[in-house]
Amino acid sequence: MSNPLASFLPDLRRIVTAHDEEGVAVVQSDIRLVAADMESVRGARSAAIWVTTDSIPTNDNNNSEDGAIRKIDESSGFGLVHPTGTNLRSTDLAPGAITPMHRTSSLDYNILVQGELILITEDGTEKHLKNPGDTVIQKGTLHAWRNPSKTWARWVTVLIAAEPVTVKGEPLDPVFRPITGKE
Repeated sequence: MSNPLASFLPDLRRIVTAHDEEGVAVVQSDIRLVAADMESVRGARSAAIWVTTDSIPTNDNNNSEDGAIRKIDESSGFGLVHPTGTNLRSTDLAPGAITPMHRTSSLDYNILVQGELILITEDGTEKHLKNPGDTVIQKGTLHAWRNPSKTWARWVTVLIAAEPVTVKGEPLDPVFRPITGKE
């Protein structure tokens, strides 16, 4: 007998970027996350995507200001990373468009909502995201995004301020630069 509550949604895909021993941005892992039934909620399934445990809380629950109108003035984060907070934002990318290679001092959760994207890491690796919910965890790595399709792509990102990645005792600074070929 089949289970009427069986999940018809595909497993989430999670790609995690990191750095090799020379400080080059690489794909650390690319796995499927299998959701498990939630004991406390009939008909619900859940999968942990990423957890951090080293700081927070925010006091935003006690603030009536609209968080979307707050400005991020911190220049080394390119207006994307608040030095003491988070930034939840959406990005739309036109068909065939590509972003500059970039790195911020942040931990980023990128979730594909619509369309297709290709993640390009510094070492030239390309990972094709095709399913809504596919997720990339950026750990301060140099990367770009390309839309390989004929339709717009949209993803949602949570940027969390983080200490810069250090390689051989030296911090890797934030950077934006055009794609010039194999990085």
